[in-house]
Amino acid sequence: MNKAFTSQNDEWTEAIATVQQRYDREYRNEAFDLPSEVESMPLFREWVSHTLSSKIASPFWELAQFKKNQRCLDIGCGVSFLIYPWRDWEVYFYGQEISFVAKEALNSRGSQLNSKLFKGVQLGAAHKLNYENGFFDRVIATGFSCYFPIEYWKLVLQESKRVLKPDGILIFDAISPDLEFAENWAILETYLGAEVFLTPLDEITELVKSLGGKITSTKQGVLFCAYRVQW
Repeated sequence: MNKAFTSQNDEWTEAIATVQQRYDREYRNEAFDLPSEVESMPLFREWVSHTLSSKIASPFWELAQFKKNQRCLDIGCGVSFLIYPWRDWEVYFYGQEISFVAKEALNSRGSQLNSKLFKGVQLGAAHKLNYENGFFDRVIATGFSCYFPIEYWKLVLQESKRVLKPDGILIFDAISPDLEFAENWAILETYLGAEVFLTPLDEITELVKSLGGKITSTKQGVLFCAYRVQW
């Protein structure tokens, strides 16, 4: 477990550390020892060739409707600033990430790409955002809700609401559990070291409503369903 999380110890520390370790290994290009039946899956071959991540990623920018000089927080950002056209969107990028490897990579290169827009990445969990109330115009939280039960995701939504401006927008996604693709992907992720929770989407939408949020748009992908939420 990374020492950075010792000050945030709570009931979620172990689950977060498991996901952190899974992605630190991938970002370091470490080998995973997987059974032959898993390696024979077409999905595994896409993962090895690095084509899977772009295939399943939610196009958050389509729902975010960025405007110039807005502040955006990307939770679980990975190396987002290096692979998406943030410079074209002209918004200020802030990141929070549990992978130490991804955080270090982005902080070492982000300012070289655009020192004006890149505001740095902090190491931290999604349910404890290190930012003040009402600071952001947009919050992006895609690609990681599936690793945690809905009780955890409630905390993430509450924190996202806290750091958003009153007219701000949250974009998040959730795995579509009824898809055959989702089941196969969950199997692969389990062998890569992180359990996947196949939470029914109606429970996700009910959670948003229970927190006073309104889903103003959705977009279905090959694995995740993306939501645009306002309070």
